[in-house]
Amino acid sequence: MKVLVTGASGYLGGRLCHALLNRGFSVRALVRPTSDLSSLPHDPSALELVYGDVTNYQSLLDAFSGCHIVFHAAALVEPWIPDPSKFISVNVRGLKNVLQAVTETKTIEKIIYTSSFFALGSTDGYVADENQVHHEKFFCTEYEKSKAIADKIALQAASEGVPIVPVYPGVIYGSGKLTAGNVIARMLIERFNWRLPGYIGQGTDRYSFSHVDDVVEGHIAAMQKGRVGERYLLTGENASFVDVFDTAAAITGTRRPMFNIPLWLIEAYGWVSVYISRITGKLPLISPPVVSVLRHQWAYSCEKAKEELDYNPRSLKEGLEEMVPWLKSLGLIKY
Repeated sequence: MKVLVTGASGYLGGRLCHALLNRGFSVRALVRPTSDLSSLPHDPSALELVYGDVTNYQSLLDAFSGCHIVFHAAALVEPWIPDPSKFISVNVRGLKNVLQAVTETKTIEKIIYTSSFFALGSTDGYVADENQVHHEKFFCTEYEKSKAIADKIALQAASEGVPIVPVYPGVIYGSGKLTAGNVIARMLIERFNWRLPGYIGQGTDRYSFSHVDDVVEGHIAAMQKGRVGERYLLTGENASFVDVFDTAAAITGTRRPMFNIPLWLIEAYGWVSVYISRITGKLPLISPPVVSVLRHQWAYSCEKAKEELDYNPRSLKEGLEEMVPWLKSLGLIKY
């Protein structure tokens, strides 16, 4: 069985390619000519590379030829970019291109579509499951908006008979590529290099944290067991960034932060960072949309995935015990 992975050079996509190859699948990786391929196997006999882009329909048709399963993991994952129209181009039109190419290819038996918990909206004061539909009253980021729009497209396609299984990871973290999607790694680097001396906010926030390897296993399980048209939350422990920093302090035997940085101050820093970004071209770690996300809760239940996919997410502590020493081994943090 030949499997194709879009977004194969990304944080999640690269780990997914390794896991599929380890299970004996024939894997074709769709990458852009400018992609950083450092996270992919270098043996050409193990992984077939094809060059293209989800925004280029013909390249998708060529890549899908002879494939049976598509993992559509390609996405633009950033809280802020200077040109927000790119979110629609990649995350929305890219999905439309994938769906059309799958329909025309004829050989595709199932699409595993990587959505996001953001597509379901915030969960202020409660824990949500797969029945939640985005309220669309507000969007904290343009990324969130694009994923909510794409979610509707995916569900409509399923109702029309397209064999798609949408999965919704939480905040993905763990060892691997240090992209914008690996936000916990980036924050811990700032924390342990003393550029982020305090807690972010008051610790009332809640996010569902998903270890990258658990999310990979969830994707493969969705391919094998997932019901077409059903949504599956591949989330994990619901916790705050205060919990993240406290757990990391316990693991490293270092002191916890001694104060909280108020969100209004972080937002002010974010505006300055955006201004600097427009000059330098380097995307900021903190921006006003990030603070908008921090003002809400994003807590979800993965019970359905546990029951139907045998999804078994590790605790935040277990995940950080793997991740923190890895960051130290790379010389990115000191303790």
